[in-house]
Amino acid sequence: METQKKKSNKVIPIILGLVLVIGGFFGIKEYLYYSKHVDTDDAQIDADISPVVSRVSGYVDTIMFEENTHVTQGQVLVKLDDRDYAIKVEQAMAAQHGASASTGVNQAQITATAASATTAKANIEATRVRLWKAQQDFNRYANLIKDGSITQQQFDQAKADRDVAQANYQAAQDQYRAAQQQVNTTRTQLTVSNTGVDQRQADVDFAKLQMSYTTLTAPASGIVSKKSVQKGQLVQAGQALFSIVNDNSIYVTANFKETQLEKIREGQKVNIEVDAFPEEKVEGQIYNFSPATGAKFSLLPPDNATGNFVKVVQRVPVKIKITASPELMKRLRPGMSVKASVLTND
Repeated sequence: METQKKKSNKVIPIILGLVLVIGGFFGIKEYLYYSKHVDTDDAQIDADISPVVSRVSGYVDTIMFEENTHVTQGQVLVKLDDRDYAIKVEQAMAAQHGASASTGVNQAQITATAASATTAKANIEATRVRLWKAQQDFNRYANLIKDGSITQQQFDQAKADRDVAQANYQAAQDQYRAAQQQVNTTRTQLTVSNTGVDQRQADVDFAKLQMSYTTLTAPASGIVSKKSVQKGQLVQAGQALFSIVNDNSIYVTANFKETQLEKIREGQKVNIEVDAFPEEKVEGQIYNFSPATGAKFSLLPPDNATGNFVKVVQRVPVKIKITASPELMKRLRPGMSVKASVLTND
């Protein structure tokens, strides 16, 4: 019995010693690890997701894709019934043709009024010559009436001819000024008509642009998903129809505690463990930091100025660019959970 007690007394210290040694080993290992690493499991895969939104309203005529399939940038995915928009284009073009015809009429009027002005100017010269002759005749008859060489009737006729010539000359000058004014007026009307043509051209361009919006294309290459449109459905302008997860846009958003940011810098290497593929090796690099905590960007950000204040450690989103095999990159999906470990001594 005494021998067994002695053996038992020796075993217990040995076991305690082994426990202390093992605990110390793991404690030192953890200390050395966390002195060089900053970890978080509050992280997930993210990607650039492009929503496809209808810019005009209309009925869906054709759908040219299947959900969760790959599409390329510029590929036609949905076509709306464009007959209403085609009619609007025709109406705008008809109005443009009318405005162009009005411009042609104004141009012809300018030509006609310019010719009238030229004729009026020539008429001034003719009436000026007739006025000069009538004035000369009047002067001669005025000398002849003094010595009785002509009758009073002849003198009165010469005076009347002179007055008529003066009136005709004045009328010719007025006609020329009126013709010039008409030319200027017609030119102003042409300018207005040209402005109308430009406006109608803008209407045509706008109608064609609206018609082009009835064809929805992929804004980027990637996998199309979140389809919420069916053939025959009436969609409204601004309605989201589906989304595209862009190719080569996968990255990690890791939400580190504010107390962990002291040692984290841009460019540091990151070891990433994807929960869905724990055996796959994924590396990354710190790219940038969010300008605010996640709580500040929430729908109802906390306001610590009211009520009882309870301090809560905040988290700051950090963007991490990742590198992995092409096969794995194709299998990664936004929203997947990951664990990020930053090498702070790198």
